Amino acid sequence: MRSIILVLSLILGLLPLAGVVWILASGMITLWPPSATVDGLFMSLILLTLAACFLLNAFWEMRDQGIIPKKAAAVAPAKAPVAKAS
Repeated sequence: MRSIILVLSLILGLLPLAGVVWILASGMITLWPPSATVDGLFMSLILLTLAACFLLNAFWEMRDQGIIPKKAAAVAPAKAPVAKAS
């Protein structure tokens, strides 16, 4: 079940990026000369936000499944034992 969520998150994370490519290809945003329509700007921001949410979820799923290793927890140095005076 978790692998289905991972695959679905990856697909739903990549589809909005394809939408941003479509916005650039259709001319709603042009890089040279720099110009953009309000529709193109806001739609690209919305699509990039959706892609970030789903790809972050995919990252967390991969980390939970062990595909991406977790960072080693910071280990506090052990204190030296204190000798009791008799």
